[in-house]
Amino acid sequence: VQLVESGGGLVQPGGSLRLSCAASGFPFSRYAMSWYRQAPGKGRELVADITDAGGWTNYANSVKSRFTISRDNAKNMVYLQMNNLKPEDTDVYYCNAYGVPSWGQGTQVTVSS
Repeated sequence: VQLVESGGGLVQPGGSLRLSCAASGFPFSRYAMSWYRQAPGKGRELVADITDAGGWTNYANSVKSRFTISRDNAKNMVYLQMNNLKPEDTDVYYCNAYGVPSWGQGTQVTVSS
């Protein structure tokens, strides 16, 4: 199992970023996928979920109406569109396949003026 996150960076408050996660080594289209985030010294927080076919999504209250999770099963990719970013969104973001105990290196998102 390999999960490779990308797309993070430094952005000003109110800005946008689109994170990508390339998955391989498992039958991607059969797995629900999630995005998590983690700050240094803190636990990992679930940000958003999407079902295997993409028909249902779920979001943490803190990101509802600002973030959108999506997937492309033909490309084994999952995305997180993040709009109206706030300083409290600063974290390392990870993708994960439901029930698969494997994590990528994450991608750093920093929201600061």
